[in-house]
Amino acid sequence: MLLIPAIDIKDGQCVRLRQGRMDDVTVFDDNPENVVTRWVKAGADRIHIVDLDGASAGEPVNQALIGRMVAAAGSTPVQLGGGIRDEAAIETYLDLGVEFIILGTRAVSEPHFVSDVGIGFPGRIIVGLDTRDDKVATDGWSKLSRNTAAELAQQFEQDGVVAIVHTDIRRDGMMQGLNIDATRALARELSIPVIASGGVTDLNDIRALLDAESDGVSGAIIGRALYEGTLDFAAAQQLIAGAENA
Repeated sequence: MLLIPAIDIKDGQCVRLRQGRMDDVTVFDDNPENVVTRWVKAGADRIHIVDLDGASAGEPVNQALIGRMVAAAGSTPVQLGGGIRDEAAIETYLDLGVEFIILGTRAVSEPHFVSDVGIGFPGRIIVGLDTRDDKVATDGWSKLSRNTAAELAQQFEQDGVVAIVHTDIRRDGMMQGLNIDATRALARELSIPVIASGGVTDLNDIRALLDAESDGVSGAIIGRALYEGTLDFAAAQQLIAGAENA
């Protein structure tokens, strides 16, 4: 079970949004590189970075900063999303040392793109499916697709993606607990791992994740709970280690 600290960057700072709203921003640190170092030292097995400026612009915005953050992560793998909508952007970030590329908007609006990059970049592509009432949202969560998460995820699995990140927008940044039922239901429809995101708040959510591991939920991206202190990262890791050794 992977616990993946999230570092969302906007205007050069580490921030968190509530329900994806760009007008509801909390700044947690003005040096994202230091935040990367903090989580690496804490023992994170992977780091999750989102370029919020890129997601809004529809193209990469913070390449130089992200390059420094990846360097700060050292040997700890980084997964990255936000405004990555063509092969050139994928190549740029892989060259910077990013391990996994997370596709969102273009994956949903042009599914054939996932097929192309799944072949071109095998083992490196993750698709993020951000849902509101089981409908998939795009364009920085400002638009809703007609497709359900399961319909799209099954197609992307065939296209060679290595995992799905499932985010419940209504829970994201709200500290209301993980929507484990929706994530679990999605995971049951797939053979590739599903990573939960949105709403992880405390150790009860970690216990729910562990219960869902047999259904294919392989980890969780955790943001606000870590920065506001409602979830202690070390305690969560100990809980997982205990379950794995039981």
